Amino acid sequence: MSPRLRAFLSEPIGEKDVCWVDGVSHELAINLVTKGFNKAYILLGQFLLMHKNQVEFQKWLICCCGATECEAQQSSNCLKEWCACFL
Repeated sequence: MSPRLRAFLSEPIGEKDVCWVDGVSHELAINLVTKGFNKAYILLGQFLLMHKNQVEFQKWLICCCGATECEAQQSSNCLKEWCACFL
């Protein structure tokens, strides 16, 4: 578990910016903010709308937001782990 993932999972999502999500690089954060996903809870909402389907969420991040495959995998895993801890 990366230090960034551990930090994200250590507390409720609250008002954290999207850049707190493990796997979200500075460039990806800019793309997400441009599309209206400025907070981690908004990105989590998208993940939940996709029924926590990691494959679909990763495809969406790559196709619609310009994420790399690695970023998409890390981000979806981060949100999946957060759900397991807090939902």
